[in-house]
Amino acid sequence: MNFDYLIVGGGSAGATLAARLSEDPKTTVCLLEAGGAGQDLLIHMPVGLAVIVPGRLKSNNYCYETTPQAGLNGRCGYQPRGRGLGGSSAINAMTYMRGHHQDYDDWAALGCDGWSFAEVLPYFKRSEGNQRGASEYHGDHGPLQVGEQRNPRPASQAFVTAAIEAGIPANVDFNGAEQEGAGLYQVSQFFHGPKNGERCSAAAGYLHPVMHRPNLTVMTHTQVLRVLLNEQRASGVEVLRDGQRQSIQANREVILCGGAFNSPQLLMLSGIGDPAELARHGIPLRHALPGVGKNLQDHIDLVITFQSKDDDLLGLTVATALNMPGQINQWRKTGEGLLASPCCESGAFVKSSPELQRPDLQLNFIIAKLEDHGRKLHLGSGFTCHVCVLRPKSVGSVGLADSNPLSPPRIDPHFLEHQDDVDALLAGAKIIRKIMRSPAMANYVEEELMTPDTDTDAGLIRHIREHADTLYHPIGTCKMGTDPLAVVDPQLRVHGLQGLRVVDASIMPTLIGGNTNAPTIMIAERAADFIRN
Repeated sequence: MNFDYLIVGGGSAGATLAARLSEDPKTTVCLLEAGGAGQDLLIHMPVGLAVIVPGRLKSNNYCYETTPQAGLNGRCGYQPRGRGLGGSSAINAMTYMRGHHQDYDDWAALGCDGWSFAEVLPYFKRSEGNQRGASEYHGDHGPLQVGEQRNPRPASQAFVTAAIEAGIPANVDFNGAEQEGAGLYQVSQFFHGPKNGERCSAAAGYLHPVMHRPNLTVMTHTQVLRVLLNEQRASGVEVLRDGQRQSIQANREVILCGGAFNSPQLLMLSGIGDPAELARHGIPLRHALPGVGKNLQDHIDLVITFQSKDDDLLGLTVATALNMPGQINQWRKTGEGLLASPCCESGAFVKSSPELQRPDLQLNFIIAKLEDHGRKLHLGSGFTCHVCVLRPKSVGSVGLADSNPLSPPRIDPHFLEHQDDVDALLAGAKIIRKIMRSPAMANYVEEELMTPDTDTDAGLIRHIREHADTLYHPIGTCKMGTDPLAVVDPQLRVHGLQGLRVVDASIMPTLIGGNTNAPTIMIAERAADFIRN
């Protein structure tokens, strides 16, 4: 088999890119995905993430773990990643967020020509079908449906009011002129038509509607084992499909869209990467690129959980169980109700220090008790507030566990290695407590849970090291740039090779201040123009 373009990975970037490249009927595109079709009921149902993210449905989640982290008191962090068409956009909290304008100007200043905010904004707008309509900052005709939440809980509204009472400005559009402030999130969710109330993953928005195209072939349950090289050109890939190894050829390009963990892993398995890392696992060197797998950055995050008497939350309660049949019926008929909730309904972008130019912390309000990514369950009703460090200074790496393509990658984020990240989480925890003590939360906060001996800074820091973990936004391991550790150039072509690109969050040179799904889709939109032109 041969195609013009082979796209490896059907996640946020891969689904977007396959849809865009196959718009040209003269071009043949093959999308290769290790997981399934991304059409499960729990994927369509927004609140289904409460089952998928903790790993209770492993068919849609890689459920990776990090190496033991010294900054987390030797704990292994948990790294859920989406498996199947739509990737992590099929299991995330659907928050539509771009990051701060200056984040992209930082990329341009690092030598990534064409990636300033003014230059990427048209691609954000191209991707977006916003319920609010077209404006200076938003598009209304894109495949990714972005809308208002169906029925945000009163507690989520109260959090916004309490944040304002605590001195944080109100913000009705985190993706507009200013990011700082508190408000309800817009979400990637269908807001009209037969899918009203369902999750709009990248696959649901871009890919599923066009899979009938005769020039587009989508192979699910297909594991790519390595990229095939003909001297310095990528000529195809070797895959494992139905228990058989086979080769698929690329007439023009092989494009890796596996994400910050799997794209560098596949490069290394193909003999492309740091010679020392490849030699450690007996993999013959085909092309030396020392930056492959380096520069791993991720949002380190802390959750603080509260007991509440409010029964209009997602909890293990008798009331929730009794109401569930009605909630299911309501969601199926109208796309509304508790099952339409993204779980993370409101939040805030704040500064840990007033002299900062842009927010360095993000708060996320969750309508359920949360511990260990939902893997530890608690009876009763309550809610949780996250705080994450938007631009952490701790930097890690992704490597190989061994030479087996079916083994998970070795993930070492170096969480909380830099003291500034600890100090930022400490400041964020204090901001959360200030908000929760504001008058608007008086009817909702009953008790702070799981935080013993945290009345002092020392106690809070101990708690941080015992409980902090990822907010699921790894980037940077195939970074874009022109420096010695850059893996791709500003058009996302792998340095020193022909016919090979990386298009996903791994190309981000620095972590943006916000959720990474919308930026990853933007990157794929941008790459589609590079490739077509």
